[in-house]
Amino acid sequence: MTRTNLALLKPKRILVCQLKQIGDVLLTTPCFELLKKRWPDAELHVLTFDYCAPVLENNPHVAKVWPLPGNAGLLGSLGFLFRAARQKYDLAVDFQQLPRCRQAMLLCDAPVRLTFTPKRGRSLFYTHWTENTGIYATAMKSSILAPLGIEWNLEKPRLYLSEAETAWAGEWYAERGVSERDLIVTVDASHRHETHRWFPERFAEVMRLAAAERPDLKFVLLYGPGEKPVADEVSRLADLAERCLVPEKQTTLRELAALMSRARVHLGNCSAPRHFAVALDVPSLTIIGGNGTTAWQFPSLEHQIAHLYIDCHKCNENVCPNGSLKCLRDLPVNMVLDRLLAMLDHDFRKAADAARPYPNTGWRELKS
Repeated sequence: MTRTNLALLKPKRILVCQLKQIGDVLLTTPCFELLKKRWPDAELHVLTFDYCAPVLENNPHVAKVWPLPGNAGLLGSLGFLFRAARQKYDLAVDFQQLPRCRQAMLLCDAPVRLTFTPKRGRSLFYTHWTENTGIYATAMKSSILAPLGIEWNLEKPRLYLSEAETAWAGEWYAERGVSERDLIVTVDASHRHETHRWFPERFAEVMRLAAAERPDLKFVLLYGPGEKPVADEVSRLADLAERCLVPEKQTTLRELAALMSRARVHLGNCSAPRHFAVALDVPSLTIIGGNGTTAWQFPSLEHQIAHLYIDCHKCNENVCPNGSLKCLRDLPVNMVLDRLLAMLDHDFRKAADAARPYPNTGWRELKS
């Protein structure tokens, strides 16, 4: 097979495969922007799971989203993939190499099918590949585009809200007595894995102490499917009455993003909302447990982590190997509180303020 010369490539239609997860799809959005900058007239399609598709709504770089149903079954999936893949693409980029991604590549009519270096037995699905490099996840994804003459230059993930969605959030806050003068902190206290989940009582204590310091502070507890009991528990333990808001029913992804867009700071575990914060230009403070890595941290002082450096802090396991959860249990409340208060006082959205050195609370390299 003759390999297409990538230097001569001028695609009219591009397919990008990024099936999951919600945060990972959002982290891929800078690649859409970069591809459109390289070929402004190209039509960009994205293949993703249906539950991830909402984060791509209103994205100006995406012409069409192919939302693969997660419950379609083998035959249903193959039929959907065939329709999505046979759209006369000139270029297809696979960021994941999952089974359905590889099936899409096999069905795809694009003469160029690009990915990261495939594992043994996978090369037949692709025409071109390269080593992925970088630390931050978006940098790694963008490095796959290097053979196309594309480089990442700190482009942020982006989530584009409509005017109606922004107005909905304004009405939601107004109905609950939140004024423009109030400082909002959104809080995500949930995670499905124990090594990524700080404790409800610790979040509640941080909130209670921060509220005592800042009378203009109000908290909004975010939650996903099946996570409302955690949000309710944090609210009960914080005991802040009307200064702590819990949505009565689960919000959609777009509504959650709209509520976050009003926040001064987002505080939470290492899950999708931390990436929403980056995409919405909301400063964030993330509690890091057993996934002691910077792969998910956007390289900017707007986005901080609270992390205990111990021997096992990079286990990257979903269940604590020694059963102690030491990386989370020994994480001091004051560490998180001090960082949160400092971030509330530092207006990252003002260019003059952003140029100032970030206030060091003394916890940045805490070791045990």
